[in-house]
Amino acid sequence: MPTQLKYNTSLTKNANLVLIAAAGEAAQLPELKSEEQAYVQQQVQQESKLILLNRYSHRVYVVIAPEGKAENARNEALRQAGYTLLKQLKAEKTEEITLVDKTSTGASLYLAEGIYLSNYTYIKHKTKDAKPSSLQSITIADEQVSEAQVQELAYVLEAVLQSRDLVNEPHSHQSASQFSEQLETLAKEAGFKIEVLDEVKIQTLKMGGLLAVNQGSEEPPTFNIMEWKPENAKNTKPYVLVGKGVVYDTGGLSLKPTPNSMDFMKSDMAGAAAVAGVLYAVAKNKLPLYVIGLVPATDNRPGGQAVAPGDVITMHDGTTVEVMNTDAEGRLILADALSFAKKYEPELVLDFATLTGSAMRAIGKQAAVAMGTAGDDTMSALKKAGENVHERLVEFPLWDEYKKELESDVADIKNLGGADAGAITAGKFLEVFTSYPWVHFDIAGTAYLHGEDSYRGKLGTGTGVRFIYNYLSALAH
Repeated sequence: MPTQLKYNTSLTKNANLVLIAAAGEAAQLPELKSEEQAYVQQQVQQESKLILLNRYSHRVYVVIAPEGKAENARNEALRQAGYTLLKQLKAEKTEEITLVDKTSTGASLYLAEGIYLSNYTYIKHKTKDAKPSSLQSITIADEQVSEAQVQELAYVLEAVLQSRDLVNEPHSHQSASQFSEQLETLAKEAGFKIEVLDEVKIQTLKMGGLLAVNQGSEEPPTFNIMEWKPENAKNTKPYVLVGKGVVYDTGGLSLKPTPNSMDFMKSDMAGAAAVAGVLYAVAKNKLPLYVIGLVPATDNRPGGQAVAPGDVITMHDGTTVEVMNTDAEGRLILADALSFAKKYEPELVLDFATLTGSAMRAIGKQAAVAMGTAGDDTMSALKKAGENVHERLVEFPLWDEYKKELESDVADIKNLGGADAGAITAGKFLEVFTSYPWVHFDIAGTAYLHGEDSYRGKLGTGTGVRFIYNYLSALAH
């Protein structure tokens, strides 16, 4: 059961209390006894950021609010403080806490965010030593924050955890068909519509990219269309989100070079998980926006019928593609989805994919690569949304010179560029299949972490959900 995030300004007697205060005011907090104030003053002088007061029946924690930073940096420092606090709460097996912000800045929302995301564990398949976190509920008790704000945040964080669960699910339990069933469950829970197209329908639509990647598999592909269209939607043309849904990637016949480069390839559908998470959060919070999610799903295996390097395939829009490397498969299934998106005459299309090692090598795990044709205003708004939740973007160019890398001797285009600028040539490939404002996000570095990184945790991070929800929410209000 996920952590419960609640709002209640009535403090329960003997509740475990977290007081957020500026360093200069922490020792004067009226909630503290005189001897506690003296102890807090001593700890502040020693530059402690988290101060524990044990009242035996309950505990009081004083979190020193960060100072002297830009607003986004302060908010991120509070999320990081939530991660630090949770380690203490786990050690003490604390089951519930109440947050009170004494700075009147809404700091409790960001501290709660850090605690909540840090409290995530994936123990679904453990039968021994399965130890769920003791912390069950976080209550925000600030009159400066509304109950609606807390509920909105709760739904967004719940969506992040749903996305993480999808990414962490092993392929033994998540074929393309099973993934579609999981999306149907999310749709039912959140209230958005979903249509799952089977292999016959995909063939009818002539989605040659998705079908080619699926050729080596014993499991059929699916194409998932999710829709949130409230009566009060502010836009008539939809915002379309496209997510790469490769539920497991061996590289196909262009087999990945080492076993340990394959053992976490269950995460190659993190783009699809992000799209599902955004639809979940948008629907749960009833945003007045028309939003569509498109997810092509398949695994990529080197079976007897697998597409081979040098093959030529025909895409949904009729473009012919020379397949130079079957491990450049994500762009093939995304291209069909981007082409399919034209039917909606979209306001904007955003795609998400763990697409290239090139993106990860360029900027590591600290940001996602972004590129597109939507214009400076849209890109600036997306960057701002990313800064707001500390899911930052680095914009790469889409200069026409890069397209020469994709010229083919035998087809309209090939699916792989040269040795350099691989993330950009992948973006240039996708651009061929667009005819609308579009931005591509390569989340290869941020979607799955091999070591714990503060509140992002370890394994699937749910990257993209908070960022895109923040962007869409700004459009809705």
